[in-house]
Amino acid sequence: MKRTLTFLTLLCACMGAAAQSQQLFDDGWLFTHNGTSAIVNLPHDWDIFTAPDPETGITGTGGGWYHAGKAEYKKYFATPRAEVVKLHFEGVYQNAVVMVNGQKAGQHAYGYTPFTVDITPYLFKEKKRKNEVKVVVDNSQQPNCRWYSGSGIYRHVWLQTMPALHIAENGIFVTTPEVSAERATIRVDVDVQNEAATEQQAIVKLEGQQQELSLKARERKTITFTYAINQPRLWTPDTPHLYSVNVQLFSKADTRRPLAQISSSFGVRSFSFDAERGFVLNGKPMIINGACVHHDDGILGAMAFDAAEIRKVRQMKDAGFNLIRTSHNPTSRAFLDACDSIGMLVIGEAFDGWRTAKTTHDYSTVIDSCYQEDLRAMVERDRNHPSIICWSIGNEVIERKEIRVITTARLMKQAILKWDQTRPVTEALCAWDRDWEIYDPHAEVLDVVGYNYMIFKHATDHQRDPKRVIWQTESFPRDAFRNWAICYDNPYVVGDIVWTGLDYLGESGIGRYYYDGERPGESYAEGGQPDWHGACCGDVDVTGWRKPISHYREILWRSGESAMLTGSAATESLLYMAVREPDGYRGKINGTSWSVWPTWESWNWAGWEGKPVDVEVYTKAPEVTLYLNGREIGKKTVNRSTEYKAVFQVPYEPGTLRAEANGRSVTLSTAGEPARLRLTADKMKLTADGQDLAFVIVEVVDSEGRICPDAAISCEAVVKGNGQLMAFASADLKDREPTVTPCVNTWKGRAMLVVRSTHSKGKIDVSVKSSLPTATLTIRTGLQESR
Repeated sequence: MKRTLTFLTLLCACMGAAAQSQQLFDDGWLFTHNGTSAIVNLPHDWDIFTAPDPETGITGTGGGWYHAGKAEYKKYFATPRAEVVKLHFEGVYQNAVVMVNGQKAGQHAYGYTPFTVDITPYLFKEKKRKNEVKVVVDNSQQPNCRWYSGSGIYRHVWLQTMPALHIAENGIFVTTPEVSAERATIRVDVDVQNEAATEQQAIVKLEGQQQELSLKARERKTITFTYAINQPRLWTPDTPHLYSVNVQLFSKADTRRPLAQISSSFGVRSFSFDAERGFVLNGKPMIINGACVHHDDGILGAMAFDAAEIRKVRQMKDAGFNLIRTSHNPTSRAFLDACDSIGMLVIGEAFDGWRTAKTTHDYSTVIDSCYQEDLRAMVERDRNHPSIICWSIGNEVIERKEIRVITTARLMKQAILKWDQTRPVTEALCAWDRDWEIYDPHAEVLDVVGYNYMIFKHATDHQRDPKRVIWQTESFPRDAFRNWAICYDNPYVVGDIVWTGLDYLGESGIGRYYYDGERPGESYAEGGQPDWHGACCGDVDVTGWRKPISHYREILWRSGESAMLTGSAATESLLYMAVREPDGYRGKINGTSWSVWPTWESWNWAGWEGKPVDVEVYTKAPEVTLYLNGREIGKKTVNRSTEYKAVFQVPYEPGTLRAEANGRSVTLSTAGEPARLRLTADKMKLTADGQDLAFVIVEVVDSEGRICPDAAISCEAVVKGNGQLMAFASADLKDREPTVTPCVNTWKGRAMLVVRSTHSKGKIDVSVKSSLPTATLTIRTGLQESR
């Protein structure tokens, strides 16, 4: 997958400097933590290499009981041949101080926004001397986040070189002020920066046009180009077509060689929100079926490999979602690139809280000095992404009953609009008591009002304020049908965004159910849930397995009459079957706020013979017939009044269940004893760039290839050749074994390992040893291919 901004490296004779370019600066960092040093390649998160521990993990229940702390990264490099040299950090968690050759070059507090440090004044002039860059990362002040943050330089670092006259960082802004099926007007604002001590004459070219400009010393100017695209291919989630604009910068003194040549991708689309038609994309109403997604990549922790970010978006797309809310912080560039190319709408969220602390050392400690810089960093970097349809400025702020909250919301919105006036601004509001209407002045600041768990207020709110546009920015998974129905029936409620799309680290125990005798209560109970280090409220677990609630949600939103309104191809034939765990089979089941009843793709209930088991079938077909071992169990009518479920109570006996509807069928069969391991990789060839990943699913199957749903097999992964093992874990968020170790016990018959490429071409041999026959897989590595 190409990046949104592509720098084309060119040699430039003008001013004796290289043209504007950037190179990945991820490899070969000397990492030191707690007195121990090692060479690491970024992205890197030192927390995920440790075991969560409720006794010593200072991040607490919110952070998943990890250890955080303070560490440093060092790297040595020759002085580049350039007039201006900068380091761009996509994300460091957190409180980063950048030192170059022993001098402080820059610092950045917020762990989720990118930042750039000009290191030119600190570099050695002598060619033979190596420069030392040291990044000190201080994540020791805990707690500072309500979920797993990770610790370290967890996103990419880039070495940027440029002449003094160059295109400014994020200096290409593409908008589409007029869009129709026949013609689109494209506006491109280009920011040119002169960091020289003398006046410079420049020429900017794009799309056959050129403009000249004069820049005084240290001056930055914006010039605007417009052009048209006839019969444009419009960007939508189903047809995510991307265009690119190529901008060239020349010195007027030498028009033969460009100082910079930067290509920026964009999409052509128009959209609007209003209470009468709802959300309209390219002239067509669309209902939003969204998911909140945290920044971690599951068993990889916070390490934001491009391949992991792409996979995360793909999982949400495959699960039927059409929007992701980046709760509660800016995401990575690679994640948004994936949303653009795969087709996923995005709410780009900036902050969790504001001035009143949620945790002792959170953003409230730096908000006044940092919020404008952080909002600018998010908006300027991300505003060319067609996937982003809204900016979010906050989530469930604690000071919501104080009058100052209105001022803060206005200041946040003003800061957003300074850098982008093409998108609306939202915020996730909530109430933890009976007060709600008192927040009307706060809601009035917002263009689209976010309701966290408050959608039941929609009708009275609409009567009071008929122009208010609403989306439910967080919802309980178990309320899937109610939320779908409200959105389907009321255009002023433009969508529902479930908490969450994916299981994640931290917020330990959210979504859990528990048995009698286990620690009771919600995740936020006094003392937290020390048996857990993650949240299991996602539709998809950390190995990528889609839970039954995910299939149910997809059938609600993507099949039948809903398909057109979610921008999806019709999927009338969707049919899914799962089995509710019998209450008492493993203990009496107790739910929590974000839990659903434990439901499995399993017909293995040994010892429950003859006792009733509830079988659930999800479909929008009008009728379902269920068979057990060839015998008809019964027929059920399915419609809106049944919430598009057919529930059969079946006395358990081993064998095969079969559900039929509209000429289609699905089956569940009793698995036999574990016979072997099955390895399935998401791709069989990796790019030999030291960054690509393969995700390998490990399944315990019987002699017939059926997954053994209760199998807990101790496994050890061995990776040889031109790759390395990055992680090996199951979806069991109570397992405290570090995810990066080579050993794991399968959970529900399943685990996943992650393999990272090196810079060498060849092959990677993967083997998984256990009490069963050793399973093997070979992955090839080679030259870069488009992803």
